[in-house]
Amino acid sequence: MGEKVVVIGGTAAGLSAASKAKRVRPDLEIEVYERTGFISYGACGLPYFVGGMIEDPNELVSLFPEEMSQKRGIPTYTRHEVTAIDRENKVVSVTDLESGRQFQRPYDKLVIATGASPIRLPLPGMDLEGVYYLRTVEDGIYLKDAITQKKHIAILGGGFIGLEMAEELTQAGVEVHVFEQLPRLLPFLEESFSAVVAQTLAENGVHLHIGTEVSRILGSDGVVTGIETAQREQIPVDGVLASVGVRPASQLAAACGLKLGFKGGIVVDEHQRTSDPSIWACGDCVEMKHLITGEAVYVPLGTTANKQGRVAGGSLAGEEASFPGVLGSMVTKVFQLYIAATGLSQEQARAAGYQVASTIIRKRDRASYYPGGTDTQICLVVDQSSGRLLGAQVIGGSTVAGRVNVFATAITAGMTVAQINELDLVYAPPVAPVYDPILIAASQAIKLVHP
Repeated sequence: MGEKVVVIGGTAAGLSAASKAKRVRPDLEIEVYERTGFISYGACGLPYFVGGMIEDPNELVSLFPEEMSQKRGIPTYTRHEVTAIDRENKVVSVTDLESGRQFQRPYDKLVIATGASPIRLPLPGMDLEGVYYLRTVEDGIYLKDAITQKKHIAILGGGFIGLEMAEELTQAGVEVHVFEQLPRLLPFLEESFSAVVAQTLAENGVHLHIGTEVSRILGSDGVVTGIETAQREQIPVDGVLASVGVRPASQLAAACGLKLGFKGGIVVDEHQRTSDPSIWACGDCVEMKHLITGEAVYVPLGTTANKQGRVAGGSLAGEEASFPGVLGSMVTKVFQLYIAATGLSQEQARAAGYQVASTIIRKRDRASYYPGGTDTQICLVVDQSSGRLLGAQVIGGSTVAGRVNVFATAITAGMTVAQINELDLVYAPPVAPVYDPILIAASQAIKLVHP
């Protein structure tokens, strides 16, 4: 009989850990417990399911429980919630949410991959019917059914999910109001880039309330009827989507005494091992290390969750696996505008103690004479003394993801803008101009470096 491994959480990080561990050591007896009714789903695709681009929620699912059990040899249980961890006796308490049955399962090694929970604003009216969240497939199904009866929806929060949902709801025929308490949308972007995002949303019919604090949700007979701002302005809506961010779902870890860190994320080492040598943690429930600063950060992304899961699974199975850290590379699309970023913003770089210089360029993403090209804007954040690239932001057409990936690679390699300027990049009129926007941005940034 092999060692018993229990995995708490059946989405990206948990299933990556379970699958990797089983590949490395087929003798391990691994069980996965997932609180919701779905496993291995693409949560980032939920806005497109709600908006109607994806019709069947099962299209978001990569693996079903029976596949995990039959094809991978890993029994996987949905609608089963782990409610407690007994570290001394190495058992977990589980509740079958369908039947109510409670039982315990022993473990030799444990993986916590409980993900993140949506931040719930402490506003009057948040418990009214018509207030929605979007974190799980069940959330998406509920919201998709609800919007067929809704004509006016307020979105609280101007982050990626909120803006993606603004597009999807607008295209579904809903009048959308976005409320953002901060002075601009996507505040990690350069101010002029944030302004382009806001302009794109407004041009497509989204009502923006930027720098506006919501004081309460209005209701009648237990149902949402509107939003009231701190300035006492009232906007009638019949639904509210709360999308103000997430926090680590680390309650189980806290209750059993594991060490917590930045924003309540579980503290792990480079092997994803927690303060208990028999317990690993991965994904959105843990704090991460920033690749540039070495400081603790919280950047909950699907890419990171998958990588950390593989490291945790390999590590518990005996491999020398390690996770180096994150840059926070991200991309999204808002109507016709694509937005991507990696590394540090100017403000983050200054806070980390760098002498910062930045440059912004604008260039077509194909040969100027070739039809179909779009303008691309690039902002580079550079350490002024060494010329090392610290961060990059790109907005424009669909090519922005590839270009920001080049910058992410350069940052990871510690490259200077002078070295980036010498990269041998591709050229063909339908694909890229002879002098790529990446090289133009780097050549401009070189002028700002003062060793």
